[in-house]
Amino acid sequence: MKFRYVLVGSMFLAGCQLTGLEDVATTTNTPKEPNSAIKQSIAETPAIVVEAKPEAPVITPQNQDDVWERISMQLEMPVPDNKRVNYYRNWYLKHPQHLKTVAKRAEPFLFLITEKVEARGIPLEIALLPVVESSFDQFAYSHGRAAGLWQFVPDTGRRFGLEQNWWYDGRRDVVASTDAALDLLEYLHKKFDGDWLHALAAYNTGEGRVFRAIRKNKAAGKPTDFWSLDLPKETSGYIPKLIAVADVVKNQDKYGLPLQAIANKPVLDTVEPKVQMDLALAANYAGLSLSELQSLNPAYNHWATSPDGPTHLLLPNENVSRFKQKLAENDNQGIKVTRYKVKSGDSLGLIAQRNNTTVKVIQRANNMKSTTIRAGQHLMIPVALKDESQYSLSAPQRLATLTSKKRGDYKVTYNVKKGDSFWTIARKHDVSHSALARWNGMAPKDPLRIGQELVVWKKGAEGARIRTIVYQIREGDSLSSIAARYKVSVSELVEWNALKKNAYIKPGQKLKLYIDVTKVSA
Repeated sequence: MKFRYVLVGSMFLAGCQLTGLEDVATTTNTPKEPNSAIKQSIAETPAIVVEAKPEAPVITPQNQDDVWERISMQLEMPVPDNKRVNYYRNWYLKHPQHLKTVAKRAEPFLFLITEKVEARGIPLEIALLPVVESSFDQFAYSHGRAAGLWQFVPDTGRRFGLEQNWWYDGRRDVVASTDAALDLLEYLHKKFDGDWLHALAAYNTGEGRVFRAIRKNKAAGKPTDFWSLDLPKETSGYIPKLIAVADVVKNQDKYGLPLQAIANKPVLDTVEPKVQMDLALAANYAGLSLSELQSLNPAYNHWATSPDGPTHLLLPNENVSRFKQKLAENDNQGIKVTRYKVKSGDSLGLIAQRNNTTVKVIQRANNMKSTTIRAGQHLMIPVALKDESQYSLSAPQRLATLTSKKRGDYKVTYNVKKGDSFWTIARKHDVSHSALARWNGMAPKDPLRIGQELVVWKKGAEGARIRTIVYQIREGDSLSSIAARYKVSVSELVEWNALKKNAYIKPGQKLKLYIDVTKVSA
């Protein structure tokens, strides 16, 4: 806005002259009128107009249109000319699709995380840590049993307040796990006397291991900075990878790798129904598909929120008012309950298993203090909403927002043997022979050759969230102990890794596993 100021020259002179009357002015409450000569001078003097220039807008990270730009303006960690940093930078530049995929996954959550990092006054590089930890896959699960965007292992998660049970895994709760991760990083930062590289290394490998590496270097008279420490291979690459990501984000134009813009504004809000919610019903209330709701609320392992809480849900801002209105219209009902007549041979455990719930939930719904039931008795059973036309709980729909391929939950590689055909392989894997051929770009009657590798897409159990991990066998492991640890069967391990039934395994050998992350959370 332009302002006009009128400066009157003779008035300015008169004002200067009046300074000599300072003592007089202080003794009276009434200012004196200028005399007629001064008035005449003022009237005859032309006005001088001065136009003020508009103030330039202040540029801040917070008023950028793009969250990536907001972050990049605040990245301050030095980027050393280091072979590990250079290696990872080159990898990201050679695989541009990876960061594009990551950016798409990050879109709902990056603003939320950035705000939380800024509020703590810690380096903005930390907002990029989920790129390194999980590639922003909220269902990520590692061979070390780490889960979620921030890859918490079970014990550390519990230590920092992340509840884990049959219904809910706080390690995959985007808001709760972000708070816990920042709490842990601030704790480590303080523990390592303000050295962020040491703190980040400890986040990856544990504070004890980093302290031991520091003591070892001190004893040998060596430097104790991160780059000089003898740390595990994964940790030695962990910080270079983060610095490389930060460098690419900060210099997108320089490297010719623009990331999909993410609006620098809140897009999600938390609602608290304060009742257990069937997720399909909650999706209905909010006007979302079930898979959309689940992608924003990955902490819930099954068809509903936990009966004991938490019950909160992250929703897009534009869906919040609709959800609240529909919940109120339905008297805050969040669950569907059916009446079941107990049959001979039933137990609460069997009934719970059939209805994909728990004994505790059935007891609560029926005000039961014991597990004793009798034939003919009626029980109220909370069950999942089963409107198949809109809210199917099948695995493909649950994964629809996470992958563009709807062929199955995971794929295994099969090596063609003598006598094989699409029909025999399909029957062995319980899939359609025509689908099997299509998955491999072939026709059902095309000939196969011995040793040829075929992709076989398979489905997990209803509601499964399948992630692939590579497990390195340790001393004392057996197929049965590995299968028990990851809630799979020995026969699946054998099939996935083309092993013989009584195969001998040895330390250092690697196995591929397809893990349902909702089963290994409790």
